[in-house]
This record gives sequence, structure tokens and C-alpha cells, in this order.
Amino acid sequence: MSVLLEDIRPWRHDLGGCLHGCLATLLESRGVTALPVLGAAWTFRHFPGGVRREEYYYPCRAGDSLLQALAPYHPVRSEWHEPADAAAGWREVREQLSAGHAVAVAVDNFELSFRPAYRDVHSNHLVVVHGYDEERGTVRVLDAVPPAFHGDIPLAELTAARNSGNDLVHERDMFFTGVHIGNRWLSVELGVPADEFPPLDRDEADRVLRLNQEHFAARPDGDGYRGLAGQEAFLTGMVKRLAAGEAIRDELFVAAGAALACTAVHADWLALAGRTLDHPGLLEQARAVDRVAHHWSAVRIFAALTSDGEVSPARLARRVDALMRDHESALTGLEQERTRL
Repeated sequence: MSVLLEDIRPWRHDLGGCLHGCLATLLESRGVTALPVLGAAWTFRHFPGGVRREEYYYPCRAGDSLLQALAPYHPVRSEWHEPADAAAGWREVREQLSAGHAVAVAVDNFELSFRPAYRDVHSNHLVVVHGYDEERGTVRVLDAVPPAFHGDIPLAELTAARNSGNDLVHERDMFFTGVHIGNRWLSVELGVPADEFPPLDRDEADRVLRLNQEHFAARPDGDGYRGLAGQEAFLTGMVKRLAAGEAIRDELFVAAGAALACTAVHADWLALAGRTLDHPGLLEQARAVDRVAHHWSAVRIFAALTSDGEVSPARLARRVDALMRDHESALTGLEQERTRL
């Protein structure tokens, strides 16, 4: 028996990662254009102790699914499935494919021959699976992350990647190791039919900009950091911890990656809204938000260099100050453009 789901397309943002890419592909396979959904919310959240060493980590509030955390303004959700073993893991995925639903699966790049890390570095990654051929013993895999791959691989190879212990073996196994892959797979669900999602009109743009402003204006509460004040507290706390000699590399690298992707994809949402609504001011603010995203990219690079002492607390503090200034300026500009919609 063989199944191949058609019209499964790669989706990629240069500053995003496998999470946004895979969820976008799954949403579009259900008939929902991804960018208006995944790019709407611009948020910051961080939960100390909650960071997982996964490339697809994203901070989630209690009760929220991963997709709800990325797209809180739309009727979508995702669900992690945790099979008992590799055989159950493939059986569950096979059943979904036979029912016409593509899924995302967690994998270890070390076991995938199309990844540059093959047989070199362990890393917890996410790819889309949308077909299989039992006679040939292959599965159809889509990975939009460079160098990008879309084709068939042996089922045994995918099984090894999904069942990997993802062990931290040597010093190159950084950031996304030490967490068993566990054959996990991810599905998405729509709360309403695809044609009932809100169009990107002026009312929708106003709603999204208002909700983002409210988020960043909110004061931190509970054990986590949120909003602009929470973002500043988290980042200045990282500087203080680095100055005190603490190891901040992994936490800052993973947390900054989530913030980077969120900010960068929202910049694309603003650009799309500006073109759709013929609103040049939103195009201008898209560039301002993109500038903030590139600050996050620099923070992430700095994080990777802290363990070798190549980035001093003072240098990190200067980058944090620049990020916060440009973020505040972008929020001011967006509020002004909202009044002009």
C-alpha cells in the first residue's frame, strides 16, 4: 500500500525555524493561508525552568497548545502525541496519512542523511511527513530548513531519527540535545472551517495591532516574564547572570530563538497587511519590526559565544539596550499607524 498527499508545500522564513515552517505547511494543507495566522501575534513570554532543548521550543502558557501559543488570535490548536514506542509511533503516523492528514514528527538530525549534521551532531528537529510506500519501505519527508529536502527516505532512517535518545556526546552537541525524541508527532486542528478565518482587512489589522499593543503593555504576572517589561527584565537578568559568572548560553540561545522567529514572522505579516491594504505606513513599520528581529538574531549569536568568554556582560548589555530602544520605537510607530487605518 502507498499513500502520497498532494499539494504539500514548503514554507520558510529566513529568520524562522522548523516550528513555523512545519506548522505553516500543515495549516496550508488544511486550506488556511499560513502567514495571516502565524504572523499576527507579536509577543514575548519566558518561563524560567520551562525551556526545552528543542529546535522547535516555544513558550506556552498552561493549557495552551504549541500552535495556540504561536497563533493566539485565531481558532487553531495543535496536539503532541507521545507513542509508547517506535512501532506505535509509525502506526499512528501511518493512520493519519491514510486518513489524508500530513503530520510533523520530531527527529534527531544525527540520523537523517539529508541533514548537514548527519552522523556528526545530535539535534532535536521537526519535519513534515506526508506519504509512504510500504512496498519500497520509504516515507515522503519535507524539511524546508536549509539546505532543504523534499523527497523519499527509508522508513528505517526516519524511525532511527524519531526513536533517538538524542544524547549529548561531545562539545558540538549544543542547544538541542539531551532530550529523548520519543517518537513524538504533532497534529493541527482548526476550530472553524478554513473559509471562515477572518480576512486580512482593516478591521482585522486593527484587531491584531490592538491585541499586540495590549500584550506588550501588560505587567508581568506569575512566575514568567511577559510583555515589554518582562522582556527587559529577562534580558537584563541575563546580563547580570553573565556578570556573576553563570552559564546562560543554552537558556538565552533557545529563548532568543523563539522571540526572533515570532518577531521576524510578524514583520512579514505587517508587510503583507501594508500591501493588502495599500497602507505604506505599515510597510515602514514592518521594516522597524524586522530591525528588532535582527537584534534578536545578534543576541542569539552572543549567547552562543558567552561560554567561551567572547562576549562580555557590557557588550551584551549594549545589544540589549539597542534592542529595547528599537522595540519601543516600533511599538510607538505601530500605534500611530493603527490610528490611520
